[in-house]
Amino acid sequence: MNITVIGLGLIGGSMAKDLRKSGFATSIIGVDSNRKHAEKAKEIGLVDEILTMPKAFEKADLVIIAIPVDKIKVVLPQVLDQVSDSTTVTDMGSTKKELCRVVENHQKRRNYVAAHPMSGTENSGPEAALEGLFNNKITIICDHEKSGPQHLALMEKMFQTLGMDIAYMSADEQDHSTAFISHLPHAAAYALANAVQDKEKRSIIFDLASGGFRSTVRLAKSTPSMWGPIFQQNKGYVVESLEVYIKHLNEFKDSIEQDEDRMYELMKNANNIRSILGGDSPSLIKNEEKIIKFYTK
Repeated sequence: MNITVIGLGLIGGSMAKDLRKSGFATSIIGVDSNRKHAEKAKEIGLVDEILTMPKAFEKADLVIIAIPVDKIKVVLPQVLDQVSDSTTVTDMGSTKKELCRVVENHQKRRNYVAAHPMSGTENSGPEAALEGLFNNKITIICDHEKSGPQHLALMEKMFQTLGMDIAYMSADEQDHSTAFISHLPHAAAYALANAVQDKEKRSIIFDLASGGFRSTVRLAKSTPSMWGPIFQQNKGYVVESLEVYIKHLNEFKDSIEQDEDRMYELMKNANNIRSILGGDSPSLIKNEEKIIKFYTK
């Protein structure tokens, strides 16, 4: 299995590590517009060699695009133009509706499998790559009926090799869902970091910062070059999620000011997230059954 990875940062690098370790990849070709990243990726063994497009596609069975979504929008059609009829192409972007729209009428649309592995850290670059980053996580495959069966089967095998569960959704459903569970937390973290930095004598605050603050604001360390395009491509659903969040922030603020009983009621309701994320909620089990029924082959 000859694999070409475009973008040798956290996601592309981590995928390269695990696909090599598992034996899924026989050889890995790297492509990166950042020369230093490309050289470092080869130096630390993420890839066997660095090539440019279209040379990097000549022997590729699979091309993985792991770059910011605004760059994917430009590169994806170019890759489909240049690969062979048998080469599978996928991307790891956090948005899907716009990317799928761009190649909707491409003659090699069936070579493309739109995917979003739900995993990552706030770090970037080749040295941020981690073994096991995707293990026991979930990946979303979008509009799978538009992919050729052999290309879809290869991607399913790859994600299973990485230890991931697979959900099947439309591109619109994935963008709506991830706006709340992924994009909103990042937007909130950026706002929280700015709010704290806006305070006078903030150096004293940071001296007092403990684990709770650090874990809450951790996502604000994520690179703007990656997350800015995500917010823009999924603008409608991100704004919707922020409006819902602001509504709940205002409700909680009002309860602190005016209604102590309501404040405790809201806090206790929020505590339900513990059992939901722990899998103890009957409603979650019902939701899981629905996901299996409608989104899993």
